[in-house]
Amino acid sequence: MNLRSSPESIEGTPPVLTVSALNQAVARMLERNFPLAWVSGEISNFTKAASGHWYFTLKDDSAQVRAVMFRGRAQYAGFVPREGDKVEVRALVTLYAPRGDYQLSVEAIRRAGVGNLYEAFLRLKEKLEAEGLFDPMRKRPLALFARTIGIVTSPQAAALRDILTTLRRRAPHVRVILYPTPVQGEGAAQKIAQAIATASTRAECDVLLVCRGGGSIEDLWSFNEEAVARAIAGCSMPVISGVGHETDFTIADFAADLRAPTPTAAAEMAAAPRADWLATVEAHADDLTRALRRRLADTSQTLDWLSHRLVSPAAYITHERLKLHGLQTRLAHATRMPLSQARFKLSHLQTRLGAQLPKTVRQRSWLQDIARRMSTRMVTTTGQQRQALAAMTAQLELLNPERTLERGYSMIIDSKGRIVRAPKDLHPRQTVTVRLAEGSAEIGIASVQPLLE
Repeated sequence: MNLRSSPESIEGTPPVLTVSALNQAVARMLERNFPLAWVSGEISNFTKAASGHWYFTLKDDSAQVRAVMFRGRAQYAGFVPREGDKVEVRALVTLYAPRGDYQLSVEAIRRAGVGNLYEAFLRLKEKLEAEGLFDPMRKRPLALFARTIGIVTSPQAAALRDILTTLRRRAPHVRVILYPTPVQGEGAAQKIAQAIATASTRAECDVLLVCRGGGSIEDLWSFNEEAVARAIAGCSMPVISGVGHETDFTIADFAADLRAPTPTAAAEMAAAPRADWLATVEAHADDLTRALRRRLADTSQTLDWLSHRLVSPAAYITHERLKLHGLQTRLAHATRMPLSQARFKLSHLQTRLGAQLPKTVRQRSWLQDIARRMSTRMVTTTGQQRQALAAMTAQLELLNPERTLERGYSMIIDSKGRIVRAPKDLHPRQTVTVRLAEGSAEIGIASVQPLLE
């Protein structure tokens, strides 16, 4: 502790503390006497600094306290609180010495209410919502007239009795199938999902109710499991979720095609009252009777109107015959005149064409003579060229090196493929190729002797 004596102090009087020493002493005392603890309150004056630290005030109805959550802790919070959020913080009570402010140094934060369960609920909800599992476009409409209703719940649940009572009162004609399953306790979520999958596979219901009565969030937690949500989303029939009371919301409610505030409300949504159906049928029957009578009256009136317009068949045929004769006459006249005009025009054009055609007899004779002479010349030229080609082929054959090799001569070819013509192109220990008439051989040069003159 930083102590100093005042110049006017008398020996034996208490020492005088500096402000820094006082604040440090208070800070140590607070940290020793107030271990880590959970504190609940409402977020106010929240600030996220550029350094990543969070500064806010935690308050309730009658008090408030400043709090700080450093970046190293804040990055693991899982969410960023907002003004007015109810939270619970795990914090150490301390004092900020430079200002002398009492504050909480927060190590962990969670949403208030149910703590970890609520955090798990929110994380799963965000995950499934991001996957599109709660997309309204996926929701299927309920059958207008449900003949069979399936129920996934516990046989001992009060919710089942409420549902059956409601269905007997509203729609006694509806067939009910129970898919029994525990609705809370260890392993209940997997069993609920299995019951939903069984109902989906059998496909014997028009709509499926997934229900249980109210309870705490721990009691309803089986309906917040991912397996149940995916089973509901993958069900082959529309699903109504009726879990808990009106204020209870579960993941199953978001995944279902329709949420009911209570199991009884789910039964009411699934089946319309029988009396309502009968009243609707009677109303439709009255409407149909009135429409049929109106249609008969209109048809009778139309028949009377048509009877006045009806003409004798014989008179109608005579009239149509006269009309047909007139049309035939007009058609014959319309086709005969253009045809005569076209024939006259064709004859005139033929006459003009005959006068314009050239005399081609002499030209044809001249062309035939030229063709005969060209054919004769071509035969003669081709024979001469064939003779010349045969002579050149014979000369070429005499100059063919293969014929020289067949007479016992050979060619020496070096490693670069060039023909060796003089001893100077050879040197000892060189490998050359000797080309013979019927093949070749690789030989080595031992020595080279030039030709002596």
